[in-house]
Amino acid sequence: MTVTHPLTVQPPTGTQRLLAAAGPGLDDHERTHGPLPHVGPGVIDEIALAGVDGRGGAGFPLARKLDAVAGRSRRGSRGAPTVIANGAEGEPASRKDAVLLERAPHLVLDGIVVAAQAIGATEAVVATSERLADRVGRALAERTDPVAIAVRVLPHSSFVAGQATALASAVAGGRGLPEDRVVRLAERGPSGRPTLVSNVETLAQAALVARYGAVWARSVGSASAPGTRLVTVSDVTDPAGAVVLETAGGAPLGQLLEASRLTAADPRRTRAVLVGGWGGTWVPAAALDATFDVDGLAPWGAAPGAGVLAVLDDRTCPIGVTARLAAALAGASAGRCGPCVNGLPRIADVVAALAAGRHGARLAGPSDLAAEVRRVAALVDGRGACHHPDGVARMVRSALDVFHDDVQAHLGGRCLVGGAR
Repeated sequence: MTVTHPLTVQPPTGTQRLLAAAGPGLDDHERTHGPLPHVGPGVIDEIALAGVDGRGGAGFPLARKLDAVAGRSRRGSRGAPTVIANGAEGEPASRKDAVLLERAPHLVLDGIVVAAQAIGATEAVVATSERLADRVGRALAERTDPVAIAVRVLPHSSFVAGQATALASAVAGGRGLPEDRVVRLAERGPSGRPTLVSNVETLAQAALVARYGAVWARSVGSASAPGTRLVTVSDVTDPAGAVVLETAGGAPLGQLLEASRLTAADPRRTRAVLVGGWGGTWVPAAALDATFDVDGLAPWGAAPGAGVLAVLDDRTCPIGVTARLAAALAGASAGRCGPCVNGLPRIADVVAALAAGRHGARLAGPSDLAAEVRRVAALVDGRGACHHPDGVARMVRSALDVFHDDVQAHLGGRCLVGGAR
C-alpha cells in the first residue's frame, strides 16, 4: 500500500514532527496535520515500510504486532480485538511519553484510531497516570472517533507496571503484574480478546505515517532508525531535571547531550552515559560519537531502549550511582519470580558493599565482590517472568566493565572521585 489520499496541509519538515503543533488542542492539531484519513488493514504495509518500531523499550516492529493481532482476528477469536495505548512510563529516567501526551494528545489518539482500523478493533484504552489522564480526557472531549476510546488511570505505579502483560492485566482490573504467559496477548489478552499493547509514541508515529506515508517518514533519520524519535536526556542523579528532545533517528550521542544544555552533559565533564533507561547499558565518553540507533550502539552492547540518555559527570562516583540504581530496581520488582525475589536484592546488596568499600558478609574477601555481582547477574539473566531482571543484570555488568578502574579502587577501599571510603 502507498498513501494516496489528498493532503490538506503540507507535511512537517525537519525534525519537529510529533511536537510540531503549536498547542495541545484539536484546532492546533488539525491546522498542523489536517484531519485523519480513514485507513484499513493496508496501512500495516505502509507502517512496515516506514520502519516504525516500539518506543517503549523493546523496539519491536509495530507492523509485526498489528499483523499478529489482525491475523488472529481473521481466524476468529472471542470477540473483536482491543487496543491499549501504553502511557504508563514506569521508566524513572523517561519523560517523553508525558511530554507527548501533554503537548500532542491528539496525535496519540489518531494513532490509536489507525491501529484500531488496521486490526478491526472497535474499542481502545489509553492507560496512564492520573495527572496525564486529565489531559487525554480533555482531548477526547474535543473529538468524535469511529473507535470508542476510554482513559484508564493506572492503580499500579511500579517500575514493571508498564510491561505489556502487566498493563493489560491492570486495564482488565487485575493486579497489574507481569505474567509468564504461554498464550500471547495478540491471541488472547486478559479480556479474552486479541490485544494490541503499544507505546503512545509508537502510535503517534503510526498516525504520521497514515497521513504522509513511508517515503516521507524515512526522509530523515538513519537506516536502522528512520524518522524522528523522542529522547529524554538527564543527569543520572537528577531525573526530575530531564529534557525531552525530538531528534532525527541516529543522531550522535554527543550531539544529543549538547542539545540538552544540561550541565552534566557538557562533553568536557561527561564521564559516561546510561543508555536506554535504568535497566540499560553504561557506555563510556568514548562512545559519544556513536549514533543513537541499533547499528551505532551495537559495538557498545547497548540499544536505544526507551529513548533515555542519563549522563554521569566526572564529579560523581559511578559505583555509588550504580548501587543506588540497583537498589531502586530491586525494590521495584513485582516479586513474582526467583530472579526478582532473590537475585536482584543480592545484586543490590553486593554492589552496595562494593560502593561502601566493605566486604560482603558471605564473601571471602574484597576481590570476590565484583565476581559475585557477575555470578548472580548470570543466574538471573533470561529466567524472570519478565525482562526486568535482565535489565538489572545488564546495567550492573556494564558498570563493572566501563568503570573498571573505579571498581578496583573501591575493592581497595578507595574512591577515585571521593577519596578514601
